[in-house]
Amino acid sequence: MAETSTPTSTPLTAHGINPSGDVHWNLDTDALVDISLSRNEGVLSAHGALVTETGERTGRSPNDKYIVDDDSTHDDVNWGDVNVSTDLATFERMRAKVVDFLSSQDTLFVQDLACGAEPGEALPIRIITQNAWHSTFARNMFIRPSVEELASHTPEFTVFHAPHFEAEDASLNSKCFVIVNYAAGEVIIGGTRYAGEIKKSIFSVMNLILPRKGILPMHCSANTNGENTAIFFGLSGTGKTTLSADPKRALIGDDEHGWGANGVFNFEGGCYAKLIDLSEEDEPEIFGTTRRRGTVLENVVLNDEGVPDFTDVSKTQNTRGSYPIEFIDNRTMDSRGGHPQNVIFLTCDAFGVLPPISRLTPEQAAYHFISGYTAKVAGTEIGVKEPQATFSACFGEPFMPMHPGVYADLLSAKMEEHGSTAWLINTGWNGGPYGVGKRMKIRYTRAMLNAALDGDLDNVEYVKDNRFG
Repeated sequence: MAETSTPTSTPLTAHGINPSGDVHWNLDTDALVDISLSRNEGVLSAHGALVTETGERTGRSPNDKYIVDDDSTHDDVNWGDVNVSTDLATFERMRAKVVDFLSSQDTLFVQDLACGAEPGEALPIRIITQNAWHSTFARNMFIRPSVEELASHTPEFTVFHAPHFEAEDASLNSKCFVIVNYAAGEVIIGGTRYAGEIKKSIFSVMNLILPRKGILPMHCSANTNGENTAIFFGLSGTGKTTLSADPKRALIGDDEHGWGANGVFNFEGGCYAKLIDLSEEDEPEIFGTTRRRGTVLENVVLNDEGVPDFTDVSKTQNTRGSYPIEFIDNRTMDSRGGHPQNVIFLTCDAFGVLPPISRLTPEQAAYHFISGYTAKVAGTEIGVKEPQATFSACFGEPFMPMHPGVYADLLSAKMEEHGSTAWLINTGWNGGPYGVGKRMKIRYTRAMLNAALDGDLDNVEYVKDNRFG
């Protein structure tokens, strides 16, 4: 067995893994891309991005996610169809199989990273995987510790990622599984190559840990102009990444944040953007990242010249780009911002009924946050082929293990304390439902959003809608 780079203070044997092949520790992105290519895990686009495929599963598999029901979770988790329980025996049985599988691989890749940019709140994590491209993804998406920090890095949560191991277990729903064991500080993932499962599993972990500290975890993007911080709630595909990447405002993060005593902080060190119909005109900053070495393009089709065709949905409508946040020039250097002056709920209304923009009272804000009316956008989950109306509490129910009321109470308290204004923006259809009307143009939505953030809507006349007010 050969090891590259320097292992940190916790060896793989501490996890029960006894590698039979090479172990690559904390390789940088260039090295990981080269190894990915040498192992035929992907190809380079004409502009140098790593292009990969995830096979059958091109989105999250929400029906295959489980949480171990034990003393650490039993009273706090909102058990049901979303947060499905499993017992410790099942976890340990599957963990043993995953550990044996990883131990048998000719190569393993380890990344020691962190989740959470707020000093004192960062969660040290470890991602162990069999694929170089998934290690690249993890390195893109989470916060990369310094060399000095790595020397004493002790993971509090470890992800055992075995995408090519398929479950054969009667207690599970399919060959795919994502099982979170909070007490052990471990996540096991198998049977899916969709990289988003890695980031969302750690997001779910933060969403149980932080509320116990009085910190609100949020499925949102965030940006700031230095004085005015804004957060954008919404399900995947509703515009969080697109609308928060604004040349006039510095990006804090595109998907996962906490709201604590000092303001808003990003959980991640990168972005995971939907790329369907991406254009340089409408989304120049995101478009630019797709032409960088180090970006991972997931299930993107290349034309004969090796150039991405973002209109081609032959593999999936859920094409994705993973890149480090440093690829966005206009960003906050510390991935943090002040207390939000504006809280925006992005809803993709598949029926074309909601107005393009509405200002909400505190009571309306609480209602819309808890109800989370929106649509699942095609491709973001297995089996979703066209927009499906849904109610997703907190605009992120699949990732929120606690009762929605816990998060809603935290949001209401923080908005009241800091005088935040709430807005509801429809990024879905107008002039009729899906198939009849047309989806809101990004530039129109951005113009309305900018008017709200710039204060241009503070003193205009408002009309109360009796159906929604």
